[in-house]
Amino acid sequence: MQDMQNTILVVDDEPANLRVLKQILHDDYRLIFAKSGNEALRLAQQNKPDLILLDIMMPDMTGLEVCKTLKSQTATAAIPVIFVTALSDETDEAQGFDIGAVDYITKPVSKAVVRARVRTHLSLVQADELRATRLQIIQRLGRAAEFKDNETGMHVMRMSHYSRVLALAYGFSDSRADMLLHAAPMHDVGKIGIADSIMLKPGKLTAEEFDEMKKHPQIGAEILGEEDSDLISLAKQVALTHHEKWDGSGYPAGLKGEDIPLEGRIVAVADVFDALTSKRPYKEAWSVEETLIFMRDQKGKHFQPRLIELLEQELDAILAIKARFKDE
Repeated sequence: MQDMQNTILVVDDEPANLRVLKQILHDDYRLIFAKSGNEALRLAQQNKPDLILLDIMMPDMTGLEVCKTLKSQTATAAIPVIFVTALSDETDEAQGFDIGAVDYITKPVSKAVVRARVRTHLSLVQADELRATRLQIIQRLGRAAEFKDNETGMHVMRMSHYSRVLALAYGFSDSRADMLLHAAPMHDVGKIGIADSIMLKPGKLTAEEFDEMKKHPQIGAEILGEEDSDLISLAKQVALTHHEKWDGSGYPAGLKGEDIPLEGRIVAVADVFDALTSKRPYKEAWSVEETLIFMRDQKGKHFQPRLIELLEQELDAILAIKARFKDE
């Protein structure tokens, strides 16, 4: 049986059609019924249903007008709308999809079709909600790491956006670059597990203290754990590999060259560029030119040469991000 918390608003001016849909769905879902467009809009605002089954041909206000209004209002814009209609003209279907409907069911309705379409679109809603929840967890863990690290949230914002710019320049698709944008804030989450006496020390770390600090990538990977979410898996990979170096001298695994995951290589460049050009309790901010001189010198050592070339190529976009997310 489906989760009884799923609420469906069924809209049709013909009571017989409402009865048919009630018979098909009432065992599995909480149902709300409306016999007019205005009533549908009021109930949608009031109840925030998970899905709306909407007739098109209604007096006073058509289903197309109802859908358009729903999509124009913040509170109801995300609710999926399935048109249930006797209309079969492709022009009508195209118009419905253009204004935001997710599907069509034709009358007379088939019990199997109604159940399958409703189940499919509710599962898509749940998947979207799960992705949004995971993203919120990632962002809040990143915030926790910032408090521990005594850095501003602006560092994480800047380096995440730098990472996206570099990823796109490297040839990533928009969706893959956006995934990196959302995963990059997790790069230092492992610092949560490092002692305050080390994290907050104003002076240079001793060799023993630095050895402890070098454990944060592995701690970050353990915090993020084994997860089938693409986003959290990528965040774990970034946390674990952003201190690896192109020449193999990095940590924790001493990976070299293309054995380092590409996202980790990108975040390494973004993170160092922002750290050097930002003021810290233990140092003044370097100028952009000083930073570029250093990073050019590290081509083939710390950084993949191609990524330093892309950093310089995309410098205008990088500096625009830097100006947009200034430290307080």
